[in-house]
Amino acid sequence: MADERSRLEPGLTGEVSITVTESVTAAALGSGNVDVYSTPAMIALMEGAAIKALEGRLDEGQVTVGTQLDVRHLAATPVGMTVRAQATLRAVDGRRLVFDVAAWDPVEQIGEGTHERFIVDRVRFESRAAGKLLK
Repeated sequence: MADERSRLEPGLTGEVSITVTESVTAAALGSGNVDVYSTPAMIALMEGAAIKALEGRLDEGQVTVGTQLDVRHLAATPVGMTVRAQATLRAVDGRRLVFDVAAWDPVEQIGEGTHERFIVDRVRFESRAAGKLLK
């Protein structure tokens, strides 16, 4: 565990981007009736940036799961533009990881907030979830 902590230090940054298509608009995802980049898609991109920041830094068999989001969607982005999201690890508290997240299109910042993830054992986590099917 000490080795894991040394690999998970505040300041780690991940970045991902996507070109906005009809499939990620608010109208397509049911989060609104407009043909602009949706909040759910922006949140998923921000989570993807956090996962990217952790690449190669977790022990074998470990993954992270999102547990909390506090995000503001600040501006609309039309179909055809590229959106870039960045996540910066702010705090490590045992298995709890806190990220500052933000997103931009070529014109302006479109989102900001915080995102929390927890480190879990993949097999144990998925087995526990699958157990719900047996109840």
